[in-house]
Amino acid sequence: MNIPRLVIFDFDGTLGDTRRNIVMTLQQTMQAAHLPVIDEARCAATIGLTLKDSFKTLFPHLTDEEAEACAATYRRIFEVNKKKMVPQLFPHVAETLAELCRQRVVVSIASSRNSTSLRGFLQDMAIEQYVSFVVGADDVARPKPDPEPVLKTLAAMNIPADETLVVGDMPVDILMGRNAGTRTCGVTYGNASRQQLEEAGADFVIDDMEELISMAQDWDGTIDE
Repeated sequence: MNIPRLVIFDFDGTLGDTRRNIVMTLQQTMQAAHLPVIDEARCAATIGLTLKDSFKTLFPHLTDEEAEACAATYRRIFEVNKKKMVPQLFPHVAETLAELCRQRVVVSIASSRNSTSLRGFLQDMAIEQYVSFVVGADDVARPKPDPEPVLKTLAAMNIPADETLVVGDMPVDILMGRNAGTRTCGVTYGNASRQQLEEAGADFVIDDMEELISMAQDWDGTIDE
């Protein structure tokens, strides 16, 4: 086999350029909750986590209830912000998804964003026709880097891990795929560096989404032990 049967994508920082929206909303939520406002780099480092985990990471003293309250505030503010600053797809994302589908590769998404928000973005960005399955943070009990989002997708699509590639921009995406037994690909244009992705154990690292097609065609489907 010279191409994966299933590619599972992260969304934020991998398909959609949402960093500015996320960081601004995090900071506005901090202001609303009377918390210290954290700088952009530290906020961006939590992208890929659930909202609750993001706030717990940035403010370890928060209780679960307080972190959940921050998450609810974030969601309200984000709905307003995304109308002012409409997120866009990264370059070559739509073309790459279309080509994967043309080659009969199943495309799915596993995101720490809630499924309603995620599906709204897919519709707004006109890529929902390429996506066969979606797993949001509210669809699993154990989010990234736990393998549950990937394992749930594999079961739904009836495709084994060794014929699957996970693509993401953060170490938690790479770890999620590795924990599920898939091969993994990091993208450097998102919210983590090449070094961070390689240290997480990414099998491949690309700088542009269009590289994914040629990379996948060279993939032999085997996983190094």
